[in-house]
Amino acid sequence: MTSDIFPNRGLYQFGYCAVFVRGIAPAELLVRVGGAGLRPVALTRLDTMTIEALGEDIDENDMPELDLEQLQDSGVLVSDGPVLRAGEHGGWSFVIEPEESYLAADGIVKSASRKTVALSLRDSESGACWISYAEDGEILSSFDPLFPDIDSGARPEVLERLTGHVAAINNGERHDAYANAVRAIQQRLKCTVPQEADERRLLTIKIADGY
Repeated sequence: MTSDIFPNRGLYQFGYCAVFVRGIAPAELLVRVGGAGLRPVALTRLDTMTIEALGEDIDENDMPELDLEQLQDSGVLVSDGPVLRAGEHGGWSFVIEPEESYLAADGIVKSASRKTVALSLRDSESGACWISYAEDGEILSSFDPLFPDIDSGARPEVLERLTGHVAAINNGERHDAYANAVRAIQQRLKCTVPQEADERRLLTIKIADGY
């Protein structure tokens, strides 16, 4: 996996799901994918890794720069559920989930795209990948980049016309199909995000029993 697309395996070696949405704030994106009544807390990727490792056994000495009471109130210390971090860059918000696939569900992508557009990317540890594109609650394209001509979306030609991703796949090596598709789509939709955007503290939630 090359390092010039985001996210990538250099950052998320066990895979990830990500959703990019144009023109809404990260807090609103978290509501769309996680529901109302959330209490996000600002965390780095390293913070979330530490919290996932220690769970409810964490104490103030483990992460002295954070407010333990705030962490508890936010729900990020619960034992199970997807961890979602949301940020923004260049007019797009993004939400990232390490390793698991909560964000890949069709209902999540549809909800995220209400009155705008959404791009969903999944790169699993097993090597299975999936890309979906939605506009205003309708999934127009949904496909495995190894088989771009088998698309279950309502109007897959829309994404191809916007991005030329099928040509990008067909003109490259098969093992680079996902990376080539993502690069073409992100560049043409202008939802490219530098890796540095993931290094800062981002609004973070955990969906209790979300799996």
